[in-house]
Amino acid sequence: MEILNRKPFQGVLNVMKFNWTFYATSLLIIFCMQICTFLLNNQIAFYYQLVSFFVFLITFLSLLITYIVYDYSNLYTLNYLNFLNIKPTDSLVNINAGFDEFSFIISDKFKTKNLIVFDFYNPDEHTEISIERARKVSKIYPNTILIETSKLPLKENSIDFIFLFFAAHEIRNLQERIVFFQEIEKSLKHNGKVIVVEHLRNLQNFIAYTIGFFHFLPKKEWRKTFLSSDLIIKTETKMTPFVSVFILLKNGNTP
Repeated sequence: MEILNRKPFQGVLNVMKFNWTFYATSLLIIFCMQICTFLLNNQIAFYYQLVSFFVFLITFLSLLITYIVYDYSNLYTLNYLNFLNIKPTDSLVNINAGFDEFSFIISDKFKTKNLIVFDFYNPDEHTEISIERARKVSKIYPNTILIETSKLPLKENSIDFIFLFFAAHEIRNLQERIVFFQEIEKSLKHNGKVIVVEHLRNLQNFIAYTIGFFHFLPKKEWRKTFLSSDLIIKTETKMTPFVSVFILLKNGNTP
């Protein structure tokens, strides 16, 4: 299985690589604080040491939690989706925002030949610099199709399962995101399901990523998006305290 090819600490190393400016800035601050501690008298030096320790602590916590989420947990095994009973004959779609870690895993895990992969990354609209860096090292699933968020090239009521792993939050505009999920809703079969895996803007992720948690969306924003797209949340579970897994159904479908 493709998951076995992941290297030790690959998740941590990817995050450091894609967000190297944050970690470089942290190291620079710590270095400068240590220099100031050495040059100044003891009373003032204490405060520089305090700042240095605080920056080190939040950087260490960020890397530790990143390791827990992306290297230690079973995120990439997809075993937490076994209850969906996905069959090789089911029609599957995986949608990414320019960085695709899951398509090969989905294909191998569910033994499917019916996987369609879409990439909605638009450098003019989705301007996160980390995504630009990630795209340079991302594996591209064969026949991946570049799309617009306003239109999915799928027939209505044609897809059994649609996956979105850490992708939909890159659509920063609420109305664009609603239109996107409306397109998803239209393409789902009556009993189809959408799997959305995301960090949330909550206390746990603030502890993990400090101000970086503003890049994530709060749960109420997701609920508004889903409701406005005529989708309902069947289940919401936690993949570690820092990642939520939403299973969505068409409104009115409550099997």
